[in-house]
Amino acid sequence: MKTAHAAIGAGWSGQIVCIGASTGGTEAVKAVLQGLPASMPPVLIVQHMPVMFTAAFARRLDSLCALTVKEAEHGERVQPGTAYIAPGDAHLALERGGGGFECVLSKGPPVNRHRPSVDVLFRSVAQLCGASSIGVLLTGMGKDGAEGLLEMRRKGAWTIAQDESSCVVYGMPREAAVLGAAAEILPLGAVSNHLVRRLGLSPIPQ
Repeated sequence: MKTAHAAIGAGWSGQIVCIGASTGGTEAVKAVLQGLPASMPPVLIVQHMPVMFTAAFARRLDSLCALTVKEAEHGERVQPGTAYIAPGDAHLALERGGGGFECVLSKGPPVNRHRPSVDVLFRSVAQLCGASSIGVLLTGMGKDGAEGLLEMRRKGAWTIAQDESSCVVYGMPREAAVLGAAAEILPLGAVSNHLVRRLGLSPIPQ
């Protein structure tokens, strides 16, 4: 049984983690989330995926992870201990509301040929959260997320890109590395531990 939000959220400092991925990302996102404890701040995720698959993807991850994982809903307040997956046909962004942060879904034009777009999420988090955020860009084709990750870094966020050897497709993380958007370039297997240490949390017992 998952821990209640009230217990998880004690002392939450308003930090946000956001993750972007495309080709090969379903397994990469799973690997990262499985290594994260239920004490995590809210995690927002854009995985390029057709609309009919994102809800099932979220349910599968929820069954495998200490975090609660769900498909994001428009206007819902984000909670610690929960990961939110962007629906396959809508951009996911973050806005202030209700005394905290809320998920905002929109049907705006594709960005970098994608809706949802990683750049849309990363840029909204950069503007709202700055140094209180962490951005992670995982395996994927193209360049979506690279410029948004750079914007996050310029606003003081800690930023991570997956390394070439562990990527299925070294496209999006490579673009981020070229731009200097990543403070760290890590193999997939090291991402969770670095997040946990960076946030000062206790790791999942092995």
